[in-house]
Amino acid sequence: MKKCNLKYILVEKKQINKFKSFHETLLNHDTFTVEHNDLVLFRLHWKNTEVNLMLNDGKEKYEKEKIKISISSEHVSEEKAEEHMDLRLKHCLAYVLHTSGTTGIPKIVRVPHECIVPNIQHFRVLFDITQEDVLFLASPLTFDPSVVEIFLALSSGASLLIVPTSVKLLPSKLAGILFSHHRVTVLQATPTLLRRFGSQLIKSTVLSATTSLRVLALGGEAFPSLTVLRSWRGEGNKTQIFNVYGITEVSSWATIYRIPEKTLNSTLRCELPVQLGFPLLGTVVEVRDTNGFTIQEGSGQVFLGGRNRVCFLDDEVTVPLGTMRATGDFVTVKDGEIFFLGRKDSQIKRHGKRLNIELVQQVAEELQQVESCAVTWYNQEKLILFMVSKDTSVKEYIFKELQKYLPSHAVPDELVLIDSLPFTSHGKIDVSELNKIYLNYINLKSENKLSGKEDLWEKLQYLWKSTLNLPEDLLRVPDESLFLNSGGDSLKSIRLLSEIEKLVGTSVPGLLEIILSSSILEIYNHILQTVFPDEDATFRKSCATKRKLSDINQAEASGTSLHQKAIMTFSCHNEINAFVVLSRGSQILSLNTTRFLTKLGHCSSACPSDSISQTNIQNLKGLNSPVLIGKSKDPSCVAKVSEEGKPVMGTQKIELHVRWRSDTGKCVDASPLVVIPTFDKSSTTVYIGSHSHRMKAVDFYSGKVKWEQILGDRIESSACVSKCGNFIVVGCYNGLVYVLKSNSGEKYWMFTTEDAVKSSATVDPTTGLIYLGSHDQHAYALDIYRKKRVWKSKCGGTVFSSPCLNLIPHHLYFATLGGLLLAVNPATGNVIWKHSCGKPLFSSPRCCSQYICIGCVDGNLLCFTHFGEQVWQFSTSGPIFSSPCTSPSEQKIFFGSHDCFIYCCNMKGHLQWKFETTSRVYATPFVFHKYNGSNEMLLAAASTDGKLWILESQSGQLQSVYELPGEVFSSPVVLESMLIIGCRDNYVYCLDLLGGNQK
Repeated sequence: MKKCNLKYILVEKKQINKFKSFHETLLNHDTFTVEHNDLVLFRLHWKNTEVNLMLNDGKEKYEKEKIKISISSEHVSEEKAEEHMDLRLKHCLAYVLHTSGTTGIPKIVRVPHECIVPNIQHFRVLFDITQEDVLFLASPLTFDPSVVEIFLALSSGASLLIVPTSVKLLPSKLAGILFSHHRVTVLQATPTLLRRFGSQLIKSTVLSATTSLRVLALGGEAFPSLTVLRSWRGEGNKTQIFNVYGITEVSSWATIYRIPEKTLNSTLRCELPVQLGFPLLGTVVEVRDTNGFTIQEGSGQVFLGGRNRVCFLDDEVTVPLGTMRATGDFVTVKDGEIFFLGRKDSQIKRHGKRLNIELVQQVAEELQQVESCAVTWYNQEKLILFMVSKDTSVKEYIFKELQKYLPSHAVPDELVLIDSLPFTSHGKIDVSELNKIYLNYINLKSENKLSGKEDLWEKLQYLWKSTLNLPEDLLRVPDESLFLNSGGDSLKSIRLLSEIEKLVGTSVPGLLEIILSSSILEIYNHILQTVFPDEDATFRKSCATKRKLSDINQAEASGTSLHQKAIMTFSCHNEINAFVVLSRGSQILSLNTTRFLTKLGHCSSACPSDSISQTNIQNLKGLNSPVLIGKSKDPSCVAKVSEEGKPVMGTQKIELHVRWRSDTGKCVDASPLVVIPTFDKSSTTVYIGSHSHRMKAVDFYSGKVKWEQILGDRIESSACVSKCGNFIVVGCYNGLVYVLKSNSGEKYWMFTTEDAVKSSATVDPTTGLIYLGSHDQHAYALDIYRKKRVWKSKCGGTVFSSPCLNLIPHHLYFATLGGLLLAVNPATGNVIWKHSCGKPLFSSPRCCSQYICIGCVDGNLLCFTHFGEQVWQFSTSGPIFSSPCTSPSEQKIFFGSHDCFIYCCNMKGHLQWKFETTSRVYATPFVFHKYNGSNEMLLAAASTDGKLWILESQSGQLQSVYELPGEVFSSPVVLESMLIIGCRDNYVYCLDLLGGNQK
């Protein structure tokens, strides 16, 4: 500290006593309390004490040399000062730091003012910094580019944005802070730090057409390839992008190159990397061959220096002016331009040939499926590619692509998928941490080879905890633990499936569905039965498994009621109601309305027929017009719960306010079903179930509970209404399909499948049959009036999503978690055609007059004709669980993705617009007419973080956003000026859509 002539130092309060005890013999000090982060500022007064200026490095020539602390420039000769830089000169040093060691042996570097100031002066001119600029302090204070960032701002009167380290670890939150809230204009960062945003966020925010970012300077690591750089830029982006290069030993930056706009916009493939550019102020750049001679053409090592661009390394006290430092970086000089090839430690010899491993990284990074990657030469014997990818099953594809573009000696030995790249505090790739990850990876592979069935339970527990990031001190996972309730999601379930299949060395059919729906004990038993089929039943761990068909009595198996005594003879023909039904995805069912309205002499065009319009889903404008608006029966029942949710926009065209909410006891993942009686719209009812086993009927206008029925297990299935309107049909986790009387909730009939029912049922308006799927891998057609199963069809995979009925041609579509889309004959259950999508289908299929569309876990929205021919596919950057929703004209398709975007495509598969949300979009959007009687169409969508987004459907422009107090997987339904949705805070919400600033 004395050698730096240190005057002030900040010390953590908890370290004060330690600091004083270490230094009390050397200095006196004053203290000042700093109201930030528990720090104390010390002003230092140095005592006239002798200390050894040399580090204890064992060199004999310094062992006896003692120099007074109070040294002045008089003690150093004028002649020597002219020839050498001397750290003993007063005010010589600006700061001292340690190199990280990522590019060599760690060093102590003492940096003189004269060495670092030219960087600041030159960057201020090159970047045209003014007091209007906002610079982000991206580098930690232990990394010398931070000095440039700080003093660029201070010397220009610009603003310097400093954010907590914890925020830097959250890319989406950091992007919002930098480019939405504070409008950062200048960013200097390592390529790794930029990559952490992810290609989608970089393109949509960091380098978008509307970004605040004026200057982006990337350095500290190899510059990204032009192909990758071009893929990052949004159309119309004007950010100036610079490649900066340098080493800490010559204080921060040495060269700079601005990528020409013409190069960024070019579509031509460029084989050479981006050039290093010209030397910065006061810097000398030389390229030397292996003999140490400077070269003007060809390959060699970079040396950096300059008369005053000199630092003191380790024990150096004096350094000759103009000293040149070897960088360890190899370049090629071509036509006077310098191109980076790689570091000395990146050059390896493999299969008898020399290879730069950064070439492997560059080629891999250009592949669309790879978000970011790094390559290591593990133990100098194995070439390992670590990659971050949203698709967890791309290994085989990546290998094939690498073989196309790399010579055989450059293809990696192994690919390792990781969630994110580890980086040092300086924002560079942490190679040592990657090696640890690989060591754990190979240890896990060897440890996880089962020694026998006795080993399975412990290994499964380990994989469960590691996949869910549970605490290491959790000794045992409880037998009844459910994956989704323990912090799992669909993506993690796929990862766990992959790890289990690696463990047992074989595929386990049906395991994904078991993971998503069952306890760890049930997962264990399923694996045991598959991998060790001859296992004695007494060895299996006992568990109360779900009720299978074999466990259920004959009455259930034959499809008869379990509660015959409670059932009265009923004929649907004696009591047929006229009604309109709204369900998720803007699906509208109009039943019996023509007959009844014609009888009264006023047939409405809003309710044209007794058919379900799933070939042409209508958005009945009348449903959202004042004509159908009813009054609350009991206004006093409207709960005042505005404090439970909160609007998150200040200036909105539409405002959302809670009208009522209804407690269900546990999470509500099902979507609401809204039934509107034609003759008494004021008795409109919402039907919805929850994880508490409760199925509820709630008055639409008041929120008053009409009835509540407890079923046998959790309800995630959305309800369906029968053709006559007298019954509600809903599936349950216990494998039963419940038929309840719509006016009372009384159980009318129960049908038993062989596994959980999460699929929502669909009614055929022509026959009255009910169609649905089960986790038992079958589709069913039920005649609820005769209380019998009409047919049962094997689907080749678990049916999670809801079936979709098309009238012309008369097809019924099912999708499976095995990746199959099937067209089934509704009368017989026979398969008409099927298509393998390759990845699980959680999304429900959606029909229109010409096509059938569905989302896939691989991130693609697929479109087929009704005869099974694929027409097009549209790709997103994340899995699609959201079901498609079509506009009334069938010209547009709306859906959400796990990449945090809501998309709008036309019927040719071309993107019309996309809107970025703050979290994954699982729910299905709902398109509806604006309630003020205009022709404007709006779109309601929900993201999993609880936010409800109201968008203008034509342009995707945000109209309003509202935040519910829990996660949301339920899909919204809109009627008139009210929106109904379920939330994981245990409540069903009804929100009023009110005119905001534009009434």
